[in-house]
Amino acid sequence: MSNSVRFLRLIAALSIVVAVLSGCAAASISIAKRDLAVQTKTSTAIFVEPVSPAERTLYVEVRSGVSEFDRQAFSSYLKGQFAKNENGYRVVDDPERAHYIMQAHVLSLEMASEGAAAAALKQGYVGAGDRAGGALAGALTSSKGSAYRGAAMGSLLASGTSLVANALVQDVTFILVCDVSVRERVAKGVLVRRDTSIDTRVSDSGSSQQRVSEASDRKEYRTRIVTTANKANLKLEEAQPLMYEKTAYAMSGFF
Repeated sequence: MSNSVRFLRLIAALSIVVAVLSGCAAASISIAKRDLAVQTKTSTAIFVEPVSPAERTLYVEVRSGVSEFDRQAFSSYLKGQFAKNENGYRVVDDPERAHYIMQAHVLSLEMASEGAAAAALKQGYVGAGDRAGGALAGALTSSKGSAYRGAAMGSLLASGTSLVANALVQDVTFILVCDVSVRERVAKGVLVRRDTSIDTRVSDSGSSQQRVSEASDRKEYRTRIVTTANKANLKLEEAQPLMYEKTAYAMSGFF
């Protein structure tokens, strides 16, 4: 028997083994990941000071530059969670009348790896305008240099989407990254000093650095909320409602 025939038989045998293993992997994923699993974690816990019932007022603002994020739907979930708040906090439409102001900035809602979700949570609050380039490009890079957005694009290799059995079964993870700021009015006579450093790229040849100091009547708490949704062959439309609900629940839980 020639060497070429032996080689072809070896390739054929290996192909059969790979096909069998792929089929087993697909069946395993289909069973293990048949139910939608959604988890929400915060980078830092927020505990606001207890106040009288008359002062339990909150102004909420949700911002996002992510096209996949439905801001109106999320705001409805958030208001619904506060309507059920057992501590009696209520949402008002005038920030001047609110004892608390909560601003949420959604940085990302996309398919990615669980490792990228962990890296985003570990990085913590960045916000909408505190650093150059905003927040996503630098903030979503791990210490080893693997880009967060690259993990989303290359998730076949990073386990966000494991493609098996001729693309019939996918292990899909979506993540929602949201930075939250809560500002609380302080007692009369108390002033809060806030120092902010802003790095802004002004052209291809350079950047501008600004340092701002201001006095305020509100102290501020900051955190990041990362919500993940995982299921076999998961679609974003299926994941969004529960991701919004759990993220909103986490935000209302600060009060």
